[in-house]
Amino acid sequence: MIRRLSFELRYRFGHPRWDTGVTPPELVAFVEHEARAPGRALDLGCGTGTNCVYLARHGWDAVGIDFSPKAVSLARGRARDAKAERAHFILADVARPPELGAPFQLVLDIGCLHSIPQIARASYANVVKHALRAGGTYLLYSFCPPDVFGVPRAEVEALFAPELRLDSFVEGSGRPSAWYHFRRVTR
Repeated sequence: MIRRLSFELRYRFGHPRWDTGVTPPELVAFVEHEARAPGRALDLGCGTGTNCVYLARHGWDAVGIDFSPKAVSLARGRARDAKAERAHFILADVARPPELGAPFQLVLDIGCLHSIPQIARASYANVVKHALRAGGTYLLYSFCPPDVFGVPRAEVEALFAPELRLDSFVEGSGRPSAWYHFRRVTR
């Protein structure tokens, strides 16, 4: 509850440092070079919707989930202003979302997993595994130890095995972080 309040206050009374308004090059590279065609995408911890709007403007049916009412309100406004009709937003906990319908070709998490309490990470991982279709991609950006919010690589891999296979791991620069590129291998 305190964590949720902290996020909500940051969205209401300032510009959260994690909400850059810039789609990361890793997602752009996936959309422009790796994805065969647009499909359904799920953005976990979508914040103000930057990446859902980007995906929708590139032909994807994008669903964003965030537990901050203010963030979801801002995301809906951003999508409306961008005329991104294919971007939709759900106010929910990413570890316990409502039924999401058909599986997704892409599940995206840019900085959400490392902020989830360890006790809820298995539930979150089950959401990812259930939401992702066979052959689908899970892109994850997460802080790594020794960062106080970091999730060790071994824990990340264990959360998603055996259903998801790690295709690539790229360490970030600056703050200890990494990009993970998983592929759903079983259904």
